[in-house]
Amino acid sequence: MKTKTYVISILLFFLVFFMFVSCGKQRTDWQGTIEEVDGVTVVKNPKEPMYSEDVFSLEEDLVLGKEEKEEYLFIRITLDVDENENLCVLDSRKSNIRVYDKNGMYRKTIGKRGEGPGEMAGPIGIQITPQNEIMVNNSTRRRLSFFSLSGEYLRQITLTKIPMSPRLKVDSNGDFIVKCPIRGEKFKDALMKFNSDQEHIFTIAEVETDPVGLFYLFSTGILFDLTINNNIVWGVNNNYELRINNSEGKLIRRIFKDYDPVEVTEEEKKMMLEKDKIPSGMEVKFPKYYHPIADISVNEDGKIFVRTNEKAEAENSFFYDIFDAEGKYIARFPLKTLENIPLVWKKNKLYSVEEDDEGFQVVKRYKVEWNI
Repeated sequence: MKTKTYVISILLFFLVFFMFVSCGKQRTDWQGTIEEVDGVTVVKNPKEPMYSEDVFSLEEDLVLGKEEKEEYLFIRITLDVDENENLCVLDSRKSNIRVYDKNGMYRKTIGKRGEGPGEMAGPIGIQITPQNEIMVNNSTRRRLSFFSLSGEYLRQITLTKIPMSPRLKVDSNGDFIVKCPIRGEKFKDALMKFNSDQEHIFTIAEVETDPVGLFYLFSTGILFDLTINNNIVWGVNNNYELRINNSEGKLIRRIFKDYDPVEVTEEEKKMMLEKDKIPSGMEVKFPKYYHPIADISVNEDGKIFVRTNEKAEAENSFFYDIFDAEGKYIARFPLKTLENIPLVWKKNKLYSVEEDDEGFQVVKRYKVEWNI
């Protein structure tokens, strides 16, 4: 009898244990498919992720921009983070970079407004390059400025062959990946690669787009980010397909996901007209739906994060879809974020630029937790 009771107890223990693990992961069998088509891996995902939302969570652990000191007041910013988790915050209005340590303590200011060496005029982008340099994109002046991590001015590159671009990144080979507009008989958006001498290596894609009109939100365009091994993850915002090209430009993976289109409501149309002060009576044609994707970012282990135009419960929050390095749709999460400001992932932390309740820009850092 004791032996039988003992066996039953053991079985019950393992049953409860496996139920606990199963509930903790909240996993369903992945309903997608993976196949090889003409040498390209094609991944097709269903609408629902493999895991429920709470398998991925963010815990806010740092906010910059709430302090009253001048060093912490931001106007229009973007940022990047180095390997020591120092934050480099570029303010395009103030034309400088402010550096903070991983605890949020202000350390120094790099650069100032001007046209001379080490000065900035209309900076719009920043990257801590794989060469451990700070690159500032002064696209409106067609130049790139480089600084050491300690703040020393290194050099300046005038963009003579690379088109003016608000989105430009350097890979570990020192090559430039550029998303830029092309003007001609038709407006196009292009994704191209240039070497360090600005010689054109290849063009990944060109898509027809609309000239910037009343609402750039509805313009067709290319989105992209780089993996740590120089693969280019990109997509066109009007179609839920992600593509991955290797550093030689070869297409190696296509990732699809089913989705429900997000309708542009009458209330939202009215708000856009009022915000842009469109004269009453002027006819404005709105599309029926938003584009399915609004931004793409990649973290250090190859996971892909896609910002959708699906609104979350909190004001100005949107859902992000998460794909693993293989391309499987695994989870999603809501985040209050700003349009056209990329997320930064570093050492299992997420950095974003958001607006506070008064409309001022702040930098937030979140600890990333996975329950998988």
